[in-house]
Amino acid sequence: MTPISRRSFVSRSAASLTALGMLAGVSREADAQLVWKGKEWKLASFQKLVSDPARIKQVYDVARIGDGKFRNNIKNSLNGLQFGFDVPKSQIRIVAALHGPANMMNFDDFIWNKYQIGEWLKVIDPETGKPAVRNIFFSAKGPLDAAAFAKDPDDEHSVYQDTSMQALQARGVHFLSCHTAAEEQARALVRRSKLTQVPEDIVKDMLAHALPGVLVVASMVAAIALLQAEGRFTYITV
Repeated sequence: MTPISRRSFVSRSAASLTALGMLAGVSREADAQLVWKGKEWKLASFQKLVSDPARIKQVYDVARIGDGKFRNNIKNSLNGLQFGFDVPKSQIRIVAALHGPANMMNFDDFIWNKYQIGEWLKVIDPETGKPAVRNIFFSAKGPLDAAAFAKDPDDEHSVYQDTSMQALQARGVHFLSCHTAAEEQARALVRRSKLTQVPEDIVKDMLAHALPGVLVVASMVAAIALLQAEGRFTYITV
């Protein structure tokens, strides 16, 4: 047996510890889910949306937040179709496909506060004049009850003039969130805020706080392609 000197022992021990550290790093990276498989998300719910038999189907491709102005376009589509062209509400299907920075609009106040999304994406809360620590795009202006839908569509206080995500959902709009974007944004947050969390933990945090009714899809650019090619959704980007 070859004798082992103290220097040799220390050197070998250090090398072993380094190797273990590298393996630990690989393990943490292996936890990442950059690409979702079909069985890992609500694929059936998306397929149901694609095959919806509505007469008018439209998908809005939204990557920029732009103060949420795209919501006004969607409101105008709904009002124009329902009241201007007499298309029954049941025959209108609009999808808001949010990815890029706009993807963060799909998450609740907890995420906006914890990760300081307003400061990061330069979204100002009109109530405070400061970077938003809440999702200012979601909540409806008032109750979404029968009385709200009974009002004149020209009434500024009616649901028909409410551009909040919640009001648009009440009118049948489907909001989609991009899993790929969430993965990329988690990594950006780690770098920006020097967080100690691994990106996948942040992604899980985000997904646990997706807004009610939001469907997270594996890849938004792929989802848009399927909505157009197989679902016959007309395409608009704003």
